Amino acid sequence: MSDFDSNPFADPEIDHPFQDPSVTQVRQAAPRGLEDYNPFTDAKPVPPGMAPKAAVSTQPAIMKPTDEPPAYTQSQEQSGAAAELLRRQEELERKAAELDRREREMQSLSASGGRNNNWPPLPEKFPVGPCFYHDIAVDIPVEFQKTVKIMYYLWMLHTGTLLANVFGCLAWFCVSSERGVDFGLSILWFLLFTPCSFVCWYRPLYGAFRSDSSFRFFAFFFVYICQVGIYVIQCIGISSWGTSGWISALIALNRSVPVGIIMILIAALFTAEAVLSLIMLKKVHGMYRTTGASFAKAQQEFATGVMTNKTVQTAAATAASRAAQGGFKEQI
Repeated sequence: MSDFDSNPFADPEIDHPFQDPSVTQVRQAAPRGLEDYNPFTDAKPVPPGMAPKAAVSTQPAIMKPTDEPPAYTQSQEQSGAAAELLRRQEELERKAAELDRREREMQSLSASGGRNNNWPPLPEKFPVGPCFYHDIAVDIPVEFQKTVKIMYYLWMLHTGTLLANVFGCLAWFCVSSERGVDFGLSILWFLLFTPCSFVCWYRPLYGAFRSDSSFRFFAFFFVYICQVGIYVIQCIGISSWGTSGWISALIALNRSVPVGIIMILIAALFTAEAVLSLIMLKKVHGMYRTTGASFAKAQQEFATGVMTNKTVQTAAATAASRAAQGGFKEQI
């Protein structure tokens, strides 16, 4: 049959060189090339001569610092600003507590109809009652209470030293009969200086801090400087002046050792009072300068106090009326 009788659409039976069995076997054994690579399959071809790589993590990369960041430290300016804020906060809280305390005090005073004198603390059956109202926690602002308390304790030390001076001069009088003058003067100093020191320098200081009075501050400074001079004289202990100072203690030590030791201790108390008084005088003066007080304010307060005093007003009215009556009689 001729070739024209065959089916043109049938596969031609042509000898293909790659259909040879030896070639087909080699092709199957050869590694897969790019034409056989399928990117959508899980298995990935490994090129010959290369080891398979480890699986790469699909998690996002996070950079980890090799060194820890430095610790946060406040600068000197920041520390100073923080300390200033804390100081102001404490000051505001202290002022708020002070205002609250004063408000409660005013409420209690209005409820009780006024405050009664409580110093000196005398028994109720005593014929003489208290003369002053003394309460540092109520009358004195918080920032000045410590100073006023120290001055009050210093006054108590002054009183106790004068009382000890009486017993020291008494012991000296017992071993030496010619020391009766010292013993009598020691009693006089105790009876005189104890109330005078309270009225003349402690109460002005108390009132100055209570009402911020320039006039009371000046009165305190004037009297307290004199008090410091008295302390110096007392610690010196001039003979026949009624004080158990250093000179008197050394003289008594030649007569009696026990009496001399007692008087030396009293002289040490007088010396301590003089030193503490100088320290507190300087401290009060520094606080006085921060309150805004001045000599001009003291003069104004004095003039206002004199003009508003009822006794002065009565005396001025009486003098004016007498002068008017005298002038009228002269005209007649």
